[in-house]
Amino acid sequence: MWPDRRLLDLLGIELPIIQAPMAGANGSAMAIAVAEAGGLGSLPCAMLDAARVRAEIGVIRQGTAKPININFFCHPPANPDPGRDVAWKARLAPYYAEFGLDPAAPAPTVNRAPFDAAMCEIVEELKPEVVSFHFGLPAHPLLSRVKATGCRVLASATTVAEARWLEDHGCDAIIAQGCEAGGHRGLFLGDDIATQPGTLALVPQVADAVEAPVIAAGGIADGRGIAAAFALGAAGVQIGTAYLFTPESLITDLHRAALAGARDDATALTNLFSGRPARSLINRVIREVGPMSDLAPAFPTAGGALAPLKAKAEPAGSPDFSSLWSGQAASLARPLGRPLDCGDLTRQLAEDTARRLAALAPTGRD
Repeated sequence: MWPDRRLLDLLGIELPIIQAPMAGANGSAMAIAVAEAGGLGSLPCAMLDAARVRAEIGVIRQGTAKPININFFCHPPANPDPGRDVAWKARLAPYYAEFGLDPAAPAPTVNRAPFDAAMCEIVEELKPEVVSFHFGLPAHPLLSRVKATGCRVLASATTVAEARWLEDHGCDAIIAQGCEAGGHRGLFLGDDIATQPGTLALVPQVADAVEAPVIAAGGIADGRGIAAAFALGAAGVQIGTAYLFTPESLITDLHRAALAGARDDATALTNLFSGRPARSLINRVIREVGPMSDLAPAFPTAGGALAPLKAKAEPAGSPDFSSLWSGQAASLARPLGRPLDCGDLTRQLAEDTARRLAALAPTGRD
């Protein structure tokens, strides 16, 4: 049924659909449901400590024997920059005053950590079928240890140059992330988001440039998008925003409400919430401070100063200072009735794609 089986055979899955690992937005329940439906369920680990990663994988192994993906960030640690931290707090000072907060109070610590030796030991111990990385790849000694476990390695590329680099450094498949995608850009060879290509342009150029299977990501939320990805040369897709509507999603009710009203022009790339560009639904702080600010501290520390504002605003029913990650195609994923659970959504996406591919297939008649 599928025009390109390379990804299915490589990862040992039945459907060419990868559930995007969304740090803070999904856990073991989503990964299990997608895996049981035949796709590749993913566990985001960038915001988890080693004990929590081990526990979540334990839950997954109890819920499914099918392949899973565990995902890590590979960003360099932020160098301390007290001057920039002070300038960022000064820019946010009017909001602190509005909520009666002390701008001199220490900012909370942000818990996004890069892949390290401790996490590598977990990979070696638990041997997930797939390990994926964002923001490049870990250092060669760590990557060699990961690959020695026999797991398949995936990573995100936002340009052809990044895709070639990933393949040259041992990636088994490349996630071609177009600018339409929600959440953080996977860029690592440059930082100019103004030049990042969209999925329609990126996927075929990456497919032409590398031998590894290509996974299309960004702006894909239904069977039309998946069928188009195959036509562009992809062997599968990675989908995130559509899964945010499901009951297994861990996002807040405020985030769900914002997604329910999302439009095609309702998102922006912003560095306010972490220090790296990420696509979010537009809210007050993005409109008034960003979307991009040179004052925002380096990833992942920028969000610390926003955390007290978020903690004040959300109980009052306001997402004005919250990261509302979303891709540009949220409206295509919005359920018309009761939201589907992750398993049903995965199966529906596959069935929709199969119908569309069948309609496009030659009939053999003159």
